[in-house]
Amino acid sequence: MSNSDSDVHVAALCGSLRDGSYTRIALEQALSAAEQAGGTTELIDLREYELPIFDADRDRVDAGDADELAARVRAAETILLGSPMYHGSFSSPLKTALDYCGFDEFEDKTVGLLAVSGGAFPVTALEHMRSVCRALNAWVIPHEAAIPNASAAIDNGAFVDAKLETRVTTLGRRAVQYATIEPDPDSFESDQNVGAQGK
Repeated sequence: MSNSDSDVHVAALCGSLRDGSYTRIALEQALSAAEQAGGTTELIDLREYELPIFDADRDRVDAGDADELAARVRAAETILLGSPMYHGSFSSPLKTALDYCGFDEFEDKTVGLLAVSGGAFPVTALEHMRSVCRALNAWVIPHEAAIPNASAAIDNGAFVDAKLETRVTTLGRRAVQYATIEPDPDSFESDQNVGAQGK
């Protein structure tokens, strides 16, 4: 594996719709690091997509921009998932986006996780995103970026906490470094994932 492979395309899904989103700022930092490591990048900003609540009886092509979203996710070698922590989990916009995806978009892909909270360490949001990735047979980068007390860590669009900035930057580098890692065998969770698969 090379961390300067310019063929690696990294896409980041931002699960926050807020204009001044700390999640978006952090993902942009991670994508900048991925570019410095030789990858190409794009931010998939869910504010730009019409994504109705997932309905398994409706085909994806008939669900607003869901088909376009899935195609952009499918085209990436590595996917970064970023979300604020809401009620101990990740956000509903990100969950809806993931519901419109499936094995075609995530199986054997490398995924990096980033979570932001206004208070304590957003561990459960990270755990829940990791569970979704296991159910889709993605390989999740062991290094994850958690940003607690976001309003103190980020000010005026920039990190003021150097250690957290380093964690986020490392995630971006790992997104390129591990893009072509040999995938694990199928997980138990994926074997049991017989529900709606993006449809």
